[in-house]
Amino acid sequence: MSDLPLRDFRPHDRLVRGRTVVARPPVPAIDVHNHLGTWLSPDGSWLVPSVRDLLGTLDDLGVERVVNLDGRWGEELEANLRRYDRAHPGRFATFCHVDWGLLHTGDDGRALLASLDASVAAGARGLKIWKDLGLGVRDEAGALVRPDDERVVRVVQRAGEHGLPVLIHTADPVAFFDPLDGTNERLEELAGQPDWWFGDRTRHPSFEDLMGALERLVAACPGTTVIGAHVGCHAEDLSAVGTMMDRYPTFHADLGGRLAEIGRQPRAFARFVAAHPDRVLLGTDAYPPDPQAYRNLYRFLETDDEHWPYDGADDEAEPGSQGRWRVSGAALDPALLPALYRDNALRLGL
Repeated sequence: MSDLPLRDFRPHDRLVRGRTVVARPPVPAIDVHNHLGTWLSPDGSWLVPSVRDLLGTLDDLGVERVVNLDGRWGEELEANLRRYDRAHPGRFATFCHVDWGLLHTGDDGRALLASLDASVAAGARGLKIWKDLGLGVRDEAGALVRPDDERVVRVVQRAGEHGLPVLIHTADPVAFFDPLDGTNERLEELAGQPDWWFGDRTRHPSFEDLMGALERLVAACPGTTVIGAHVGCHAEDLSAVGTMMDRYPTFHADLGGRLAEIGRQPRAFARFVAAHPDRVLLGTDAYPPDPQAYRNLYRFLETDDEHWPYDGADDEAEPGSQGRWRVSGAALDPALLPALYRDNALRLGL
């Protein structure tokens, strides 16, 4: 047994505990972080083959509206708007991106602003900035472009002038920047996705450098609502996210893709929401929209169930996709739920 590989260790949970099924939230929900387009599809097809089936799933789950972060720009944006927003008014809100390749035009970012203006005119409901900014995007001179670059600041400011929110994903889980060795809590996940590791300081900035750049971006754009994806881009440190919210009244956080992180600190998360009830928004980042993911998140938010799998069924013996731990419910004050599920998103125009 001393030679049993970790990959073969699949212990069956013998803990006896309660299980609460939360099929629907108490109010119609708005998912502010999801992907419905072709951008993240391995073969370039729509992530959602049937919009009719998707609407049925959302109705069953009590989801009123989904923010689709896959608009991109030009014809791709038009295709998403045509398939979702215009065909089903009130059910979808598609965000655009800007093409960072326009930094190679040598016009100091003016083409980026023109692209955003065109996307807004077409009907984009917000701007999505992905993690490649700060980790991979380079300008005409070959320099790495960080979130606080002046050309990026102007784009985010312009979004605010249009009255649109900016949802930004900066960096990635902290462990993705740690040494790739036996101390890394996400080692198994990174072994399966080696391109998610950003720990080589000769190639990538540190996590702390990127968070500093994000804060400087938010500080430079007081007229723009900024939603930090994945629990403010720092789900492992809710106090840091809370400090950002205290300093910058325009800074918000969605919950997309981070149940594994907030679920192992449920009491801290409950205090975080209570301290910032108007800044936390429902988001799943579960694409295509997955009933299990929604119901796991509902269960976390509304119950005090203990020690259950964050991305599977209760009897699941496989380790979690993000790490070998389980989660417990935050049992939020019911009075806080309408804002988190719906009202905060409505206030931001989503």
